[in-house]
Amino acid sequence: MMKWVFSLLIIFSIVFGAINGNIAEVSNAALDSGLNTLELFFVLVSAMAVWGGIMRIAEKSGITNKISLLFRPVAKIIFKGLDTNSKAFKAITMNITANLLGLGNAATPLGMQAMQELEKEDKTKDTASQNMIVFTVINTASIQLIPTTIATMRLAHGSKMPLEILPAILIVSAISLTVGLTVAFLFNKSNKGGDKN
Repeated sequence: MMKWVFSLLIIFSIVFGAINGNIAEVSNAALDSGLNTLELFFVLVSAMAVWGGIMRIAEKSGITNKISLLFRPVAKIIFKGLDTNSKAFKAITMNITANLLGLGNAATPLGMQAMQELEKEDKTKDTASQNMIVFTVINTASIQLIPTTIATMRLAHGSKMPLEILPAILIVSAISLTVGLTVAFLFNKSNKGGDKN
């Protein structure tokens, strides 16, 4: 679907530029956009490499394990019936840690691993379990203490204070996480109530 939207936008831009006699500007914009995209790509890749390296060092030195231990008491309450010594629980806490540090690219494989392990733990094949739903909400609306990607993009576009948006990000992500978890638990209770009737 999106390929058609982008194709129509490109065609519309070329036709509109030709009609208005601004086809040269359209060509320049296309070339400049390609160059800007390439520059932004290298900036983001270098930032991800730095933070990915830091995350790897933290993982090898055991820091991430210690951070994940901090989430155990809360995670035990949120993820009902899940063994705290299981692979699923460890992957979940590591995913939360990576998201807190703004390392979405490091969090993604951990999230996939957590889902695979939750599928084994909850013995579900066709339907997402409550723990899977809760984890998806936490992973999607994660609180980021260090919004690495956004800060890097702001820096690349000339921001002198790339982390000044941190309070807004913390507030919005906390609200979205709270609302998401509330809805997930409310739907779970209503489903259980419906099953009894």
